[in-house]
Amino acid sequence: MSHIICKTNNRFDCCTIIMKTPLLLFTLLLSGFYALIQKQPPVSHGAVFGTKPTAVAVLNASEVEALMGKKTRISTTIKGKVIRVTKTKGGWFEIDAGNGKIIEAHFKNYAVTIPIALKGHNIIAEGVAEKQFKADDSQHFAGADKDRSDNTNPKRKLILEVTGLKVE
Repeated sequence: MSHIICKTNNRFDCCTIIMKTPLLLFTLLLSGFYALIQKQPPVSHGAVFGTKPTAVAVLNASEVEALMGKKTRISTTIKGKVIRVTKTKGGWFEIDAGNGKIIEAHFKNYAVTIPIALKGHNIIAEGVAEKQFKADDSQHFAGADKDRSDNTNPKRKLILEVTGLKVE
């Protein structure tokens, strides 16, 4: 490439253009490829991830915690709206449980991958719902004097280990 003849007297300008052109083309090609990877097809009605959930005794997401009562785990099928997909691999997402509450959900089978486009869709998910309790930071673990009530604990969260999901 040292034998390139430049029609301008300033050899630096000509060589700079020749050197920057391949770099610019490579950058454009790489950004176009990245854009193609990021585009995901829209989620279609009836799409199933994992195993197909049974439609027997489907509960609204807002009713699950009340149904559980004092139980810490139940097998259930719930219906709700996906608020956010937190991680596609392993199928980690959040379901709106009403009144500002969120059900954190993930697939039992880590091989399941869900699209980010699932956000905002209504779903039917089957799995095991579990209450998890977080200790209050101001509470002493060995002998707290607080009166603890399961109904008023704001540090409680609901987790759903999903075996199957269907998009409505």
